[in-house]
Amino acid sequence: LQNPDITITDNVLHFRAQGHGAKGDNIYEFEIEFLEPVEPKPVCRMTQRQLNITVQKKESNWWERLTKQEKRPLFLAPDFDRWLDESDAEMELKEQEEEKINKMKIESRVPKDPFKHLKKGYLIMYNLVQFLGFSWIFVNMTVRLFILGKDSFYDTFHTISDMMYFCQTLALMEIMNSLIGLVRSPLIPSVVQVFGRNFVLFVILGSLEEMQSKPVVFFIFYFWSIVELFRYPYYMLSCIGIEWKPLTWLRYTVWIPLYPLGSLAEAVCIVQSIPIFSETGKFSLGLPNPLNVTIQFPFVLQIYLIALFLGLFVNFRHLYKQRKQHLGPKKRKMK
Repeated sequence: LQNPDITITDNVLHFRAQGHGAKGDNIYEFEIEFLEPVEPKPVCRMTQRQLNITVQKKESNWWERLTKQEKRPLFLAPDFDRWLDESDAEMELKEQEEEKINKMKIESRVPKDPFKHLKKGYLIMYNLVQFLGFSWIFVNMTVRLFILGKDSFYDTFHTISDMMYFCQTLALMEIMNSLIGLVRSPLIPSVVQVFGRNFVLFVILGSLEEMQSKPVVFFIFYFWSIVELFRYPYYMLSCIGIEWKPLTWLRYTVWIPLYPLGSLAEAVCIVQSIPIFSETGKFSLGLPNPLNVTIQFPFVLQIYLIALFLGLFVNFRHLYKQRKQHLGPKKRKMK
């Protein structure tokens, strides 16, 4: 077919096109007057073998026949793959009506939240601030690494700690957000990650000057910041209903190597701190009892090492489920 001219006027479909058919290369045309009113704008899709014309009814009801004339035109033939008899059509319309009614009932049952926009604004600002904070950490550490090389390892804490303190203190809000139902994230993975990081940051690194100049600090901060570069912008865009597929893939893939590496760096940090805590006796607790029993903090750290890898398993399991949900094959609904 060449240059098909297809219009609908006064409920009549007009077709005219140049093509090769029974009469050879010729102009072919026909008209179909529909039984009931139809939309005046047909949708056409042409392929190498055929031309599909879709005409929409103005009202979804059963037609006894397609054309106004009782006798079907000879050039028209039904497509039985799409054919519906009267009972099927009524059933389909009934299902559509029931679906609309159920949807309206569900929407009417859900109370409108007067603070919806306020909550959304807060979540956008929270994720934006965290993204900017961890971006500053990542860029600062990367630039220093290129300029100073390995020498940047030894003063990472003194250069980055203030911003890391700010970001990780603010991260406590993630537990609160989950507790009050502001976000749908489960509580336990949030608690494991936030308290695990803050324990290393405040208790281990913040309290021991001997640990602050160790190269392991660089790797801990670097792994933490890379993960958050994709997590916080993903959540920020989700708040406004935007999903960018490359960002979604990065958010649910980058953690696979970085979480184990981050946990390994934290474990190395704790192992390196145990002799220092043993020597200084810091945080060791003497209990007032006749046996004068003392709880040695290094023993607590050894217990924490076991908890660290259990927490890694909890987070790994949670994130793996999320990855399957967001990146796994979509299941098609059977009609």
